[in-house]
Amino acid sequence: MSSPSVVCDPLHLILGDEELLVERALWEAVGAARAADPETELRRIKVSELTPPELDELLSPSLFAEGRVVALEAAQDAGKEIAEAILSHARQPADGVVLVIVHNGGGRGKNAKELPNALRKLNARVTECNKITKGSQRESFVKDEVRRAGGRIDAAAVGALIEAVGFDLRELSSSASQLVADTGGKIDDAAVRRYHRGRAEVTGFVVAEKAVTGDRAGALEALRWALQLGVAHVLIADALADSVRTIGRVAAYGRGDPFRLAGELGMPAWKVKKAQGQARGWSSATVSEALRAVAALNADVKGMAADADHALERTVLRLVDLHSSRN
Repeated sequence: MSSPSVVCDPLHLILGDEELLVERALWEAVGAARAADPETELRRIKVSELTPPELDELLSPSLFAEGRVVALEAAQDAGKEIAEAILSHARQPADGVVLVIVHNGGGRGKNAKELPNALRKLNARVTECNKITKGSQRESFVKDEVRRAGGRIDAAAVGALIEAVGFDLRELSSSASQLVADTGGKIDDAAVRRYHRGRAEVTGFVVAEKAVTGDRAGALEALRWALQLGVAHVLIADALADSVRTIGRVAAYGRGDPFRLAGELGMPAWKVKKAQGQARGWSSATVSEALRAVAALNADVKGMAADADHALERTVLRLVDLHSSRN
């Protein structure tokens, strides 16, 4: 039975390609529609699989006034006809139908690229779901996840959690929620390390830290444990690349105040301070060589190498040797 006191937006634009945020935004739209009508159903379909007549049928009013959320996914692939059909329905949404357009912000053709702006002009409710690539954005995400779960987390704990879990947003979200439940809502560095003891010892970040500090035995042991426990090759490769890039960026600024440099570099002060210590074992020439090595590794773990395990071990050893050659 519908709740007349609840009104949901009939038109949504979910813009971006961060998978977790896109999925969350979609289900928030569904939740709002079901608050108005608990019987509302969800239909999801890729734009490339639709013709204008099929879209007309999908978005036509129900004879029995049944609520419906129609999610048109990958709208960046829309051709001219289907893009025009989407806008036609968006201008005059049918009663009981909530239209959600999921678009990554790009597009092959003019119509697909212009679709988001056209939907904005039609007063679509817009949810931005851009890729989280910067350290500061990832930290903000963790803080928001903890807040959503009803907890609080300090800056050191945010850094420790990212170091322990990695960059995957689903993993970070799940860990943040679990920590709130396990700690009663107040999360500090000690709590993170207590609840992630053991796991932090086999992430790509620990492999990277040992490699860029020249710890050959430690780096190889961490790498083998990580691979044995199923840490994805690409996550280890990303951690190695992130460490090398961070050292290069921080080293270029010299031994400045970490808190001042944090703002200029767009990364947390703790990370700047750590990189300053690591940078003592590197020169501009060895950092350049290391950047080439991790770039090649990125291609290797994504299919270029016949043996990704061997490619990782070779790169780890290369980084250790480059560090040693500086001293």
